[in-house]
Amino acid sequence: MATLRALECLVALADIGSVTGAAAALHMSQPALSHQIAALERELGTPVVERLPRGVRVTVAGRAAAAEARIALQAAARAVHMGREAGAGRAGRLRIACAETMTVWLLVPVLRRWRSHHPEVHLDLMEFTSTDRMVDHLVAGGTDLVVGPRPTGAPAHIEVLGQEEMVVVTSDDHPFSGRPSVTVAELAAEPFVHYDPDNGLAVWVDRFVAGHEVALTPVVRTRSPRTAAQLAGAGMGVSIVPASALIACPAGVVRRLNPRVHRDIVAIMAAPSDGLARRFVADLRRQGLPVPDTEARPPLGGRGPGSPAPDRSTGG
Repeated sequence: MATLRALECLVALADIGSVTGAAAALHMSQPALSHQIAALERELGTPVVERLPRGVRVTVAGRAAAAEARIALQAAARAVHMGREAGAGRAGRLRIACAETMTVWLLVPVLRRWRSHHPEVHLDLMEFTSTDRMVDHLVAGGTDLVVGPRPTGAPAHIEVLGQEEMVVVTSDDHPFSGRPSVTVAELAAEPFVHYDPDNGLAVWVDRFVAGHEVALTPVVRTRSPRTAAQLAGAGMGVSIVPASALIACPAGVVRRLNPRVHRDIVAIMAAPSDGLARRFVADLRRQGLPVPDTEARPPLGGRGPGSPAPDRSTGG
């Protein structure tokens, strides 16, 4: 196949009309240029230039090849430009997989800024209920960046963005609503709105309560933490939900666990050298995680500026 260098030589000859001038324009020797043209002629099976006493004349085949060569060279220049821009985090396509509760809670402000400040970057967003499934998608090449709770495994390129509080949700007429916090032991006697096994929170909740030697009584299961919060607020039972699930503000109240519990929220990159992913994660870190203020605003969905001291509890 013809090389880009050979096509450059052909276009230079067509534009300048002499071997000497074309070689000088391309900063190469005349024999080297002649070698490239000879290789191109062998590839095409026909002469592309006719040697004259003074200069050269491009043949019909040469003019046809030169017209397409200009397009190929422009495309190659664009490819180099876009590669450089993407490497610097200024252009390209970034595929993001995130936990479904975190799109509005965490990503929307950054997505909005990128849409305004980086119009050359195309953003693809996919939502999941399991970080482990997002990591599988990442490993399979289906996404470039994962944002969500810490997975059960230990991917190589992982950054902790902060800690998200796990809280108890009840209806506004439940006895828990009149108290500042709830212990894990007190959940044992309550009907519990649990999670479908497809959601990583199902495993997290089971491990968490088992660590406190507590057994739950599930009355309904859902794939969505937002739905769990709404069901609990409607009186179906109590539930443990992440702070990011409170964005919808349904009826009900939020109470902290006693002692308070948090899980890591992380960003996982397919390649740390990816300029777009690195830049997006840096913006997430600068923004920080929203935190619910359950003391100042008892209704579901309250958010406050203070950040509680984190522990090391994590979830799927």
